[in-house]
Amino acid sequence: MKINQLKGGAALSYVIIFLTNIVGLVLTPFIIRSLGSAEYGLYTMIGALVGYMSVLDFGLNNTIVRFVAKYKAEGDKKGEENFLAHSFIMYFCISILVTVLGLILYYNLENLYSETLTPNQIEKAKVMMLLLIFNLAISLPGGAFSGICYGYEEFILPKITNIVRYIVRSILVVVILLYGADAVGLVILDTAMNLLVIGVDIYIVFKILKVKIKIHKIDKTLFKSIMGFSLWLFVFAIVHQLRWQFGQMIIGLYYSTSIVAIYAVGITLGNYYGAFSSAISSVFLPRAIQMTVKNIPKEELTNTFIKISRIILLVLFYIFGAFIIIGRDFVFFWVGEEYNSAYYYAMIIMFGLTPILSQGFANNILEAKNLLAYRGKLLLSLTVAGTILSFFIVQKFGVLEMIITIVFFMFLERIIMIFYYNKKTNLDMFRYYKEIYPLFVVFVITTSLIFLFTRSFLPEKNLLVVCSSAMIYSLIYAFIFIRFMTTEYEKSLLKSMLRFLPFFNNNK
Repeated sequence: MKINQLKGGAALSYVIIFLTNIVGLVLTPFIIRSLGSAEYGLYTMIGALVGYMSVLDFGLNNTIVRFVAKYKAEGDKKGEENFLAHSFIMYFCISILVTVLGLILYYNLENLYSETLTPNQIEKAKVMMLLLIFNLAISLPGGAFSGICYGYEEFILPKITNIVRYIVRSILVVVILLYGADAVGLVILDTAMNLLVIGVDIYIVFKILKVKIKIHKIDKTLFKSIMGFSLWLFVFAIVHQLRWQFGQMIIGLYYSTSIVAIYAVGITLGNYYGAFSSAISSVFLPRAIQMTVKNIPKEELTNTFIKISRIILLVLFYIFGAFIIIGRDFVFFWVGEEYNSAYYYAMIIMFGLTPILSQGFANNILEAKNLLAYRGKLLLSLTVAGTILSFFIVQKFGVLEMIITIVFFMFLERIIMIFYYNKKTNLDMFRYYKEIYPLFVVFVITTSLIFLFTRSFLPEKNLLVVCSSAMIYSLIYAFIFIRFMTTEYEKSLLKSMLRFLPFFNNNK
């Protein structure tokens, strides 16, 4: 049963990523055209504003997974019940804090956005704000129930629930927009769907898993242990919000909601890009923990790091290269010509994310060794500095320059972390870069030549040309990288993946 849950949960994770990306790509232009750029920008801006308060989860959800798994492995039912009671006390306090902060923002919305929003938009923003505050105050403690499920290694039911939620939500979005719903209608729909999912998770926890939540004694040490573990997870959540979501609020202060909408599209494309690597890197945390516990030699650990990083880079380079070549036309056909700037925003974001995403295993080693503090402090300080600088950059120059500033600080963090990884994680980072750089060189040359050819000889804004360019690029990329750049391990991995496809499987 445990193995089935792990395999099923992993498979369903990929289904969720696929659904999120594909349905998102299809649904986003429909939402934009139904709402209009100004209303869509308002929708994303208010969502980002409330999204800042989601970091007040303080990383408790992941903490619950770890602690519940620990108590379950030890057979300490009483300790588990007491831990969960303490966690929900903390969640109750967090929900109150979210409500108070949300109401403060609610009563100051008009002052914040009086220069950029019309009176009608401000009224809509206030309604959405109230709904989202309620949504967040319920969703934060509600998310604990999915954490309990994962701690019990019950992956399949919660993930199926999320898949059904995503499909139903997508269908209902289309229906209500066709019937004339606005941004407020989307927020009401999302709130209702969240409540339903939380209800299902509660049923799984109490009726299927038979979990109990009970205070046996108030333990201050337990509170400290919970906060100590979740602190750096909380810091990483803050960094993510500051790095990308804060931009929407800053832009909303000085530009129209239509500009916010263009920025949001660029961020959305960057998030889709990141999802492909997280699908690969997330499954390697257990391996990192095992290798750390076994005190694997530096050479073997570096070999594994290089092997995983190369696989991620081969996927990322293919997507990034395709976007560079056909991305501008893709954005044109996807959301319209007025979103042309989103192509440049997304391209810079992908450029900045590539080294971070490809080195995910190094961060897994940090987590396995409980060495998150240094990177947490570094990330937070650099991100705060970048955010403050971005605040002035966007006023004086524009959105593109703001994104370049953010990416500059991302690269600065990667450079500093080279020396920390080398010293603390037992990874040979200089050997890593020596063996990885040929992939970068071949990628740059291949992508540049194809890009120059398509821009020089092929017409733009032609759907047939876009599809043909994508096909030609895919064939050239596959030939060059598979024939000359992949290792025997990567080739065998590709063959094993192709066996799952019926037309590649000869064993009938």
